[in-house]
Amino acid sequence: MPSFDVVSEVNMHEVDNAVDQANREVGTRFDFKDSNARYERVEAQVNLTAQSEFQLQQMLDIIRTKLAKRGVDTGCLDVKEVEISGREARQQIILRQGISAELGKRISKMVKDSKSKVQASIQGDKVRISGKNRDDLQGVIAMLRSTEFELPLQFNNFRD
Repeated sequence: MPSFDVVSEVNMHEVDNAVDQANREVGTRFDFKDSNARYERVEAQVNLTAQSEFQLQQMLDIIRTKLAKRGVDTGCLDVKEVEISGREARQQIILRQGISAELGKRISKMVKDSKSKVQASIQGDKVRISGKNRDDLQGVIAMLRSTEFELPLQFNNFRD
């Protein structure tokens, strides 16, 4: 029975590469000279540190550009508020991964309402779609791609 998984994942290796590239760019730019501006990735978040809120905005644009060039969807970024303490400004970017129970229910309801001959089941942080016909599964993928969700979705583990 053909099936596939609907997931929301971030390639952390590409995030590391983007953070390294962004650190190099900030280190060589004249407007960041002697500002001690830097990026750090800790688990599933990227911490930005600079002297001012304006520099943080510039750094946010740089990291978004680098992530997009490396193929990481910037829709998974959850940008937190700027924290200013003394002569340092900090900001956190959370990398959201996994499909929440609420989003999983929404996806399975959407699949059931589409009247295709497929079944959707929530399995942890992913949704498995299975059916008898490969064409039905491809129709579900097309329907999910055309719908806007708060997280970017990927479709993997396609089996015949």
